[in-house]
Amino acid sequence: MTMTTNMGPFDRLLRVIGGVALLVWAFLGTGEWHMLGWIGIVPLATAAIGWCPLYTLIGTSTKKT
Repeated sequence: MTMTTNMGPFDRLLRVIGGVALLVWAFLGTGEWHMLGWIGIVPLATAAIGWCPLYTLIGTSTKKT
């Protein structure tokens, strides 16, 4: 499994927005479920490196060639 970029710019932008939103929920949320917001680290990390392991497993890409 190689780590070649398989995410397009729009996909990366959506992951950044979603990841930041989840982390804001983790920091500012109340109740017992707000801790799930820490999962926002995953979309931020995949957006930063431009590689999604799930895309590799299912053999797809959102990056234009």
